[in-house]
Amino acid sequence: MEWSKSMYRVSDDVALLDIHRVHELLSSTYWAKDRSLEMIEKTVAHSMAFGVYKNEKLIGFARVITDQAVFSWVMDVVIDADYRGDGLGQWLMECILAHPSIKHTAFALATSDAQGFYNKFNFKNNECMTRPLG
Repeated sequence: MEWSKSMYRVSDDVALLDIHRVHELLSSTYWAKDRSLEMIEKTVAHSMAFGVYKNEKLIGFARVITDQAVFSWVMDVVIDADYRGDGLGQWLMECILAHPSIKHTAFALATSDAQGFYNKFNFKNNECMTRPLG
């Protein structure tokens, strides 16, 4: 699945992901800074993964652990610091929540600092945030 907006696109095609770039993006976060490249490869292999691209450059990433029937857990949402503030994180979440394979599942995520961002998508406000079935 792919979405386009101006010079950006979001894709769930894992073959497009530059795993070294994913590692670089996640290394800049407080929650995944110590993950090895091998661990990130394994998590991507066992998740639905989404890349945000400007032209061919990977500038954002997220993944979802899901059974594609009842439940989806959103993880590792990150946008390159140079591209923040343009609504790309919001657009990435909109694409994830609209993905036809998971849009009818209940969603959850954990965050200790981004509740305001996720409240926009009807997640309940606490550290383990949930969003009812779509």
